[in-house]
Amino acid sequence: MAPPPLSDQVIVITGASSGIGRAAAIDAARAGATVVLLARNEQALNEACAEAAEGGGMTVPIVTDVGDREAVERAAQEVLARFGRVDTWVNNAGVYAVAPVERMTSEEMEQVIRVNVLGVIYGTKAVLPHFIERGSGVLINVSSVVGTRGTPLLAPYVASKHAVKGFTESFRMEMERDHPGIAVCLILPASINTPIFRHALSRIGVHPRPFPPVWSPEIVSDAILDCAVSPKRDVFVGMGRGMAAMEGMAPGILDHVMLTGGAAYRAQESDMPEDTRHNLFGPMPAETYGVYGEWMDEMRETSLGTKLIELHPTRAKVLTAAAGAAAIVAFARRGR
Repeated sequence: MAPPPLSDQVIVITGASSGIGRAAAIDAARAGATVVLLARNEQALNEACAEAAEGGGMTVPIVTDVGDREAVERAAQEVLARFGRVDTWVNNAGVYAVAPVERMTSEEMEQVIRVNVLGVIYGTKAVLPHFIERGSGVLINVSSVVGTRGTPLLAPYVASKHAVKGFTESFRMEMERDHPGIAVCLILPASINTPIFRHALSRIGVHPRPFPPVWSPEIVSDAILDCAVSPKRDVFVGMGRGMAAMEGMAPGILDHVMLTGGAAYRAQESDMPEDTRHNLFGPMPAETYGVYGEWMDEMRETSLGTKLIELHPTRAKVLTAAAGAAAIVAFARRGR
């Protein structure tokens, strides 16, 4: 059964008070969907809900910590009691930590996993019985390009995004066999200009920044909402498919490139002072939330690769093959 048009859908989005989730909520409401926004910060969530409602559609905020299984289950039941159905559930909520492993506590790393991984699992389990009963539904999980390869200073975050990717792939196969009407999609954004860096735990001496180039949250929102109507297996947003191909063929060389001159370290350092505040264990002040982060002057507002290739599965397969061939040629030349 094909998903209904976006204007007829009931969509649940976690992490909807900020960044990608907030952009997706605004765009979905503008398209006429009924949008349920889940997040921890009540004030920021209400502000996001009001902003999304300005574009049309019905918006409903439910204060929810995705790291709390019972809270996620209550939110799902509240949505079903009010609207009778969920058409698309988007697991997007996440926290970020930038620090060497030796400078993070086990509790801090555990919290990254709880929110980023268990939050996805809790959301999936909360909506799954309803999807199975209806015989249809779209589940969209937001991973990251770092869910395909590691990078220094982000070990727990990278681990969490690898876990989201692996969970999604395994769960997708189960649905394909047992409940083929349920679609399971994976979104893998590159560096996106959101407040996640403003909210991050940082122990690198400066305010962390996204790896350049930096992309607009609306590009990810477009991919999410496209999957809500026309589900795709995997969608890379911004640059990423080429890196994933290189990781598959020559991870050692990619390590060397990232470590040469400390490139992967310097790319995460801004010229702003470090802020000791972070949202690992609780929300930040409401004024720190929004769609965008601090990198407006370098943000790319369009991605032709995402629009023309990633949202077209056949073209994406061709691109993967081409990226792999290009990587082989580049590595061969490097070895001469």
